[in-house]
Amino acid sequence: MHPLRLFSLTLALASTSLAQGPNEANYDEAKVGTFTLPPLLVAADGSKITTSEQWISKRRPEVLELFRENVYGRTPPMPGDVKMEVTATKADALGGLATRKFVHISLAQHPLWQGMDVMLYIPNGLSKSAPVICGLSFGGNHAVSKEADIPLSTRWMRDAKDKGIVANRATEATRGTESSRWALEMIMKAGYAVATAYYGDIEPDHPEGWKTGLRAALSPEGASTQWKANDWGAIGAWSWGLSRMLDYCETDKSIDTKHAAVIGHSRLGKTSLWAGAQDERFGFVISNCSGEGGAALSRRNFGETTKRITTSFPHWFCANYKKYADDANANPVDQHMLIALMAPRAIYIASAEQDKWADPKGEFLSGKAVGIVYSLFGKTGVGVDEWPEVNHPVGDWVGYHIRTGIHDVTDYDWEQYLKFADRHFK
Repeated sequence: MHPLRLFSLTLALASTSLAQGPNEANYDEAKVGTFTLPPLLVAADGSKITTSEQWISKRRPEVLELFRENVYGRTPPMPGDVKMEVTATKADALGGLATRKFVHISLAQHPLWQGMDVMLYIPNGLSKSAPVICGLSFGGNHAVSKEADIPLSTRWMRDAKDKGIVANRATEATRGTESSRWALEMIMKAGYAVATAYYGDIEPDHPEGWKTGLRAALSPEGASTQWKANDWGAIGAWSWGLSRMLDYCETDKSIDTKHAAVIGHSRLGKTSLWAGAQDERFGFVISNCSGEGGAALSRRNFGETTKRITTSFPHWFCANYKKYADDANANPVDQHMLIALMAPRAIYIASAEQDKWADPKGEFLSGKAVGIVYSLFGKTGVGVDEWPEVNHPVGDWVGYHIRTGIHDVTDYDWEQYLKFADRHFK
């Protein structure tokens, strides 16, 4: 096998589940069974939602609160001590295509959190400010780009010596290893800026990672915190970081934050969805292979299940989510309701044919189900009734495709996202 293909396959497996075992997932559609999704257009008091105004003022706040209570937890109030400092600028990055900036975001009164280092690429030669795409990386800024002058991350990383990570620290061998997932030249040529940061800067991705991350820093009890059942998990912390990246972009005259997108893959696709649900400044939300706890319907019990994800990665969610491990139908929400929280903004859901663990059909069905919400705003969602063929994108305000290949982000994905962004932003 080609070494790059082997790396992609290894990364794909690492990005789904560390604890997948035999007979723990269903890949047979015949065994999915019947289920009933929680209604989108019926309020908690039983009244029907028939207008966009009712959705915005009544039903949307209810749904958002249900996700806070039962899935992702409650994000604390915004602290008033956010500090944003541009630490470096390079005017001829990517062979002259872009200006590259590094921005350190920290909390002046919460020194336990070391802050996050945002890398911002802005296309050169534009006559106006650039729309921006914000997203987090798995490997650090130095892994996103092949440019040799990007500092290596010094934060904790998942130990994987075959990827150049030794004793949970990045080495030179990790430089550019995630660049295939970030089509920087394509994005710059399309006229979009990219803001990214390492998700481990915000909180290291392991059960005890919060003790040296953002959540402990913002808790009065620090690393001794006893979390309540509806307190935020790592996905909540990571999504908080995405909003802080956008905060900086609002201060940069070269960035058009009226046209801002947020993107994520796998667990970071779950994160981009939760960021988009909470922060309506993101006018375009992209979910790439986000699966269980992301775009896929939990009640289908296809691929990864609520039980599997809350067993392998309990720190991603609030503790309440584990209550539904053995009965997804008992959860008052399902993931189509998360997608609905983006209405009337643009959203794109992408799947991969070989990524059955993430339940591609369940991802499509979530997108399809929210058409009734978009119709309240006079907009069309995916616009089709049947799951589309592979490599045939569909959708108006809710985009969807399933492409050939594995759990990854490819140039094909980026081509669709940029076309979709052009349609809705330009």
